[in-house]
Amino acid sequence: MRGTAEPMEGVFEPMSHDATVKRHGRRMSRRFLGAVVGAAVLAGSAAATASAQQYPLTSGDPRIGLAAGPGDTAGKVSLGMQHLSNTPLPPVVNNINSDAAFQGNYAFVGNFNGVNIYDVSNPATPQLVTALRCIGSQNDVSVHGNLLFVSVESGNAKRDCTASNAAEGVATPETRFRGIRIFDITDIRNPKRIQGDGVTTCRGSHTHTLLTPKSDPNNVYIYVSGTSSSSTGTTAIAGLNCNNAPATDPNSSFWRIEVIKVPLANPSAAAVVNESRLFADPATGRIDGLQNAPQSQFHPCANATPACVDVSGNPNQSGRSWSPTPITDACHDITVYEEIGLAAGACEGNGILVDISDPANPKRIDAVADPLFAYWHGATFSNDGKAILFTDEWGGGNYARCRATDQLSWGADAIYEIVNKKLVFRSYYKLPVAQTLAENCVSHVGNLVPVRGKNIMIQAWYQGGASLIDWTNLSAPKEIGYFDRGPVNATQNPSTGGFWSTYWYNGTIYGTELSRGLDTFKLTATPGGLTADDIRSTEVAAKLARSNPQSQVSAVYTESPPVTAPVGGTVPATLSLSLAAPANFGPFTPGVAKLYETSTGATVTHTAGDALLSVSDAGPNPGFLVNGAFSLPQPLQLRARNAANTGTAYNNVGSSLNLLQYSGPVSNDAVSLQFAQQINANDALRTGTYGKTLTFTLSTTNP
Repeated sequence: MRGTAEPMEGVFEPMSHDATVKRHGRRMSRRFLGAVVGAAVLAGSAAATASAQQYPLTSGDPRIGLAAGPGDTAGKVSLGMQHLSNTPLPPVVNNINSDAAFQGNYAFVGNFNGVNIYDVSNPATPQLVTALRCIGSQNDVSVHGNLLFVSVESGNAKRDCTASNAAEGVATPETRFRGIRIFDITDIRNPKRIQGDGVTTCRGSHTHTLLTPKSDPNNVYIYVSGTSSSSTGTTAIAGLNCNNAPATDPNSSFWRIEVIKVPLANPSAAAVVNESRLFADPATGRIDGLQNAPQSQFHPCANATPACVDVSGNPNQSGRSWSPTPITDACHDITVYEEIGLAAGACEGNGILVDISDPANPKRIDAVADPLFAYWHGATFSNDGKAILFTDEWGGGNYARCRATDQLSWGADAIYEIVNKKLVFRSYYKLPVAQTLAENCVSHVGNLVPVRGKNIMIQAWYQGGASLIDWTNLSAPKEIGYFDRGPVNATQNPSTGGFWSTYWYNGTIYGTELSRGLDTFKLTATPGGLTADDIRSTEVAAKLARSNPQSQVSAVYTESPPVTAPVGGTVPATLSLSLAAPANFGPFTPGVAKLYETSTGATVTHTAGDALLSVSDAGPNPGFLVNGAFSLPQPLQLRARNAANTGTAYNNVGSSLNLLQYSGPVSNDAVSLQFAQQINANDALRTGTYGKTLTFTLSTTNP
């Protein structure tokens, strides 16, 4: 977020978000020269026009029509993100929430009135540990060991952290502070300002980036992004020599970033060690060597069909003028990826690629511009460091810029691939569903979720909510999850709220909400989104000791990726039936009525989907025992029983009889074949042996 006003404690005042306004006359005088110089670095401009005339959804998405409400009372909906908790702003440090940093079990949440420190050991129930009251926007934070660093840009911020007012004293050059505050957080419940308070800088610190180079373990470095006016006149700081000089003056307080070196053993000795001219033209030496004027008089929405609209629906009003103005005299965010020795700068009018192999002396490698970008705001590397997602904060976060008439290339993300140390445009991504005019919405802050083998980012869009983005395919990014609430207030245009930042940290997503506090989320698998294996990979990512804004580290995993190894064997088609010794009733006694019984065994093995055990009699007088030309008067009966069928009844054999049905394969199924022969008292019996040869069959229709 971008701003220059100083809100009073507990009160939100609209921010101008255009730090160039105070220098407008001086910039206009060299606009033509700036445009010519800038033309040499507009590598991204041709590709940037490719996705015109694409608009957000206005129906068919559950985010449309959510009920308004303050706090967590608004309607809400999610996909792939389980909402765990909402922790409202505390009573003391309760202005606008800004950025967040994490270390161990603590979340450090910046706020325009100070810093709130939460214990997030249980992400479902964060507990406020410390409310550090220290007035001065934006209070963006980073943390390292026992040191907490805080960005201060407000012209009325004071060294002692109190408010600038009659009750607590109006800021003077002797008491004013702009730059990087440093706190000792050895006692997390009682942070202490270090001696000297920190390091002052001429334009203050809108944001900052913390570097922890392995080559210099005794020091950390801070890249300061100061985007406001210079500390002169009514915002002067005693002992700090600042100016509003033009680019012809090599000592101008503009067109630079300050590099602060902080000795870990003596942080009170922190000091600026370089004022890097990252934007200089190497051919001419001018310090304003990048974009010095917008590439068109008005934002593209001014001439679009349909046109962008203001809060009342009038065309060509809200967003017509460039705001903020894409003029490169500072960086908003600089994201460092120390493992690969590179940084990506989102620098108002340009995106830049920077060599940080010498952390105190960053060097620009490449720069690109985009005629659709109003304000290069943030940058995130892919995990492999081969691509960068830049963000455009069109409107500075104060306005509705996700309207139905806003094209998906305005206020969007732009994805660039790094090819031979050059930034090559690949695609845009923007929140795909329209928001209301009551919701400030534009691309903002997020980070990577460590899904193995994929570029997955969780990104804040103010009152557009949080969007889970898969940009593994650099040319075809897509949304795979989201969380959204309705407006804070449906009658305000827009109301103030939404996510400033959404960050993944050690298994949980944290969202700092401007007016609603701190939200926590857990990822869930969804069709077409993250799979169970994807989520598993985030769970086995090595736990981070800390995570700071604009300080990126590669994902490391505590177990190898799943590897499939085929193993198996084949089963031949089998239908096997074996019979035990023949059954024998023994002697039949003539003239005596009796039921004779006997049995034998069978063993069944088959690999078929189904099987049938049956018996048939193809001999003379089927179904009766015979003795030469004589047959027993009563039929032969048979039943088959096994462990699954213990109650089967006798049935006449006849010419054929189905005995057992199998619904699946079996091995060595023991079957008892039980025979019964009734002899009645008046049955005539012939001397000799009665018998029959029966045929048992195991068959299938599904081999």
